[in-house]
Amino acid sequence: MTAHKHIDQLAIKLFQVFSRVEYALKASGYNNGDGAAEANWQKFSSSIEYIIFNPNTVELKEAIEFIFHAPPKKQMIVDGVIAWADVEPNTNSRADKLLQYIRCVRNNLFHGGKFNGHWFAPERSEQLLRHSLVILTAVVEVVPNVRDAYHG
Repeated sequence: MTAHKHIDQLAIKLFQVFSRVEYALKASGYNNGDGAAEANWQKFSSSIEYIIFNPNTVELKEAIEFIFHAPPKKQMIVDGVIAWADVEPNTNSRADKLLQYIRCVRNNLFHGGKFNGHWFAPERSEQLLRHSLVILTAVVEVVPNVRDAYHG
């Protein structure tokens, strides 16, 4: 088995950043209201649409382009066997679609789709993790109250 410590570190970083982003969304009003504390990613996506269409750095532009041109697949069970499927989010919003893809990256990682003692497709996994981190850290910074909750 080949060791991929740098991918392990990216995965840990994604969990840390993703958790902080979800907290920041809930704390700054991007939530579903009273009841279970859940982030409302769709509401947040409407506030960041402009940065997705007009990335403010080359790194962000490249990350967005990568995710849209090579989106994560969703793990499915087909005829009793685990398989990967192309699943495009059902939304007209470019920002919402991008954030759904990033949540898919997180879900694949968290629910065992990308790692089972070794990294499946390590080069692709690394790119998905790295680009997802770039996007998450960038979009948090463009909404002041989310940024404050994230860094608070």
